[in-house]
Formats: sequence, structure tokens, C-alpha cells
Amino acid sequence: MDSQSYLPVPPGVGMEENFFSIDDILLSHERLPSRTECVFPRLGFLEKSSETRDIPEGTKMELPLWLAKGLYERKRRVVSVDLPKVYKEGWRTVFNADPTVVDLHKMGPYYYGLGSQMLHFDSPENPDIAQSLLQTFIGRFRRTMDSSQNAYNEDTSALVERLDCLERALFRLGQKGLNSFQSWERGRASHLTASSLVLNYRKRKITDIQP
Repeated sequence: MDSQSYLPVPPGVGMEENFFSIDDILLSHERLPSRTECVFPRLGFLEKSSETRDIPEGTKMELPLWLAKGLYERKRRVVSVDLPKVYKEGWRTVFNADPTVVDLHKMGPYYYGLGSQMLHFDSPENPDIAQSLLQTFIGRFRRTMDSSQNAYNEDTSALVERLDCLERALFRLGQKGLNSFQSWERGRASHLTASSLVLNYRKRKITDIQP
């Protein structure tokens, strides 16, 4: 049985979110460049640079992802969301050329997660963003997993620092798999044991048989 007091909850996949995941909670607070498409009455105090009572239409501000998604509606335009620069065409060109040279953690620790969430917002660039995310992941996956298998033979700290949170999780899984395989090779793998329910059932059965 796992002795950990807390078992990490994995993040959601793609556009889905897991509200019990700490990574997804932190992701939802990533700020997005936004623009108001209508007047926000009596909310001027939220905009520090404004001295007006209301937030006027056309105000540019940064909103957390969770709020931008809540305010964004296709039929009634309340806010419009701009692409963060790392998902724009200039950076997509860099990723398409050689995705392994980019420091994804510096660009944003949730590059894949935030990019997937950006697909919630209508944009003509959405197909290109989705394709870029997929190709970037494919282009970096093999090197990430190869390094996780060679962590004992080379210094991988510089590589890990450049990984996004999803890639770091995959790196740890690769190391865990390697450790388990090496333990099995050395005969240190855990032995199969009977379930406590089975043992208790046997004890009760013996007690019932005894006179």
C-alpha cells in the first residue's frame, strides 16, 4: 500500500480540466491579454490604472484564464481574448523549425495546457495552434523519454529545467519505470501477497469449522 499522505491528482487532458488537480488550478490563474467589448458598470476599481467608476469598452487588461473563459461568449461579446505571444505565428515558426531548442518552462510552465485551453476561444488560428502543439510535443517527446532513461549516466538537470509541467511529469514517469525495471532485474520487485480481505475470510472460515 502507498504510504504517501497525499496522492497527486493528474491534470485534465486536452481541453478538459480536473478541478482536483493542483496543476490545473495553477493553470487556471495564467493571465491572458484581453479587451472589454462593452462597459463594465461600477467595476472601475478593478482597473488600477483607471480613475473612472466604470470600466469602459475597449479597455485592455490581463484576465486569469478562469475569468476569461467565464466572460467569453460567442453570441454576446463581453470580452475578446488575444493570443499570448508564444502561440502566435512567429513562435509557431520557431517550434516548427526545431522544438527541442526552446525553453518551454521559461515561456510558461503550462505551455501545452494553456495552449489547449486557448482553443476554447474562437480564433481563425486555432487549427494552426492545435497542429503546432501536437508537432511540438512529438518533436520533444523522444528526447525527454530518452533522457529519463539515461538519468543515471548523464546530467539531465539542464534539460529538466527547460521542460514544461507535462513533460516533467512524463520524465518522472520514465524514471519511475526505469527504477521498477532495474528492481525487477535484481530480484527486488515486491512479491505478490494475498489481500487482507482474503486473509480475514480464511480466518473466519477456520473459526467456523473449529468445534
